[in-house]
Amino acid sequence: MIQEANPDDVDHQLFMTRAIQQALLAYEADEVPVGAVIVSPDQKVIAAAYNQKIQLKDPTAHAEILAITQAAAALEDWRLNGCTLYVTLEPCAMCAGAILQARIDTVVFGAYDPKAGAVQSLFQLLNDPRLNHRCHVIEGLMADECGQILTAFFQEKRAQGKK
Repeated sequence: MIQEANPDDVDHQLFMTRAIQQALLAYEADEVPVGAVIVSPDQKVIAAAYNQKIQLKDPTAHAEILAITQAAAALEDWRLNGCTLYVTLEPCAMCAGAILQARIDTVVFGAYDPKAGAVQSLFQLLNDPRLNHRCHVIEGLMADECGQILTAFFQEKRAQGKK
C-alpha cells in the first residue's frame, strides 16, 4: 500500500532528518548524496548509512544496501520484520530487491527518482502482487529538502565540469 506522506507525523520527520544528515555526509565525501536510516520496531535507529560507491569502489554500496547490512548485523538476523527504512531518494531496482529480501515492513522515501525509481516512478516493486513480500510505503516525505541536496550536488558537478 502506498500513501502520501503526512508532514505532521513528527516521528517520521525525525527519522527522515537523520537520513538527510547521512545524505549530507555523502555530499561532503563527494558521493551522490543519498542517506538511509533503519528503525527497529521499538523505534530505535539500528542503522545509518550513505552512498559510498566511490569510496568503497563498489557499485552496490548504495545507502539502503549498507543500512540493510548494518541492521541485519544489529539484529543478528537477515529478516528485518517490523523495521522501517527511511531514505532520502526513492530506491532503485537493486535496493528495492534488497528491501524485499530483508522483509522490511515500511519504506519512507523523500525525493522521487524519475530515472531509476523502483518504488513508484518507473516500477512499483515493493507492492508487486506477484512477489512474496510487499511493503507499506510512505512517499514524498520532506521531498523538497531531500531533492534540494541532490540538485545542489549535481549543479556543482556540472559547474566543475565546465571549468
